[in-house]
Amino acid sequence: MDQLDRRIIAALQHNARASTTHIAATLGVARTTVHERISRMERNGVIAGYSVILRQAEDTPKVQVVVLLEVQQKETARIIKRLEAYPEVKLCLSINGEFDLLLSAEAPRIEDLDILVDELAAIPGVLRTNTSVVFGRRIDRG
Repeated sequence: MDQLDRRIIAALQHNARASTTHIAATLGVARTTVHERISRMERNGVIAGYSVILRQAEDTPKVQVVVLLEVQQKETARIIKRLEAYPEVKLCLSINGEFDLLLSAEAPRIEDLDILVDELAAIPGVLRTNTSVVFGRRIDRG
């Protein structure tokens, strides 16, 4: 899977009923490219199926993690571009100190975030990660 595949998957995760024409226009690629890539991902089992997701109430709890990434400096822009493909990543901050990037990520289940953190660690240029689970918000002025 490459970056375009991830962007197509993100579009389908947002709306699995979106037409290939709509997805192609949104991503700035040919409709046939989107169609062929979706077909290939279905054949290869990357896309295992489609389902209906019921709306969750806004107060439905989600699991949140904070992930610190140490990255090779010359790869920072490329890594940030890759991070944009993960809908779970809600915030990415550039920081100083021992780590270079601070991410906040949310998902309905801790297992989803476990997979996410493994994928983040496998991105070329990511040297090290450190993950903490958020137990609660004590002050939130956002």
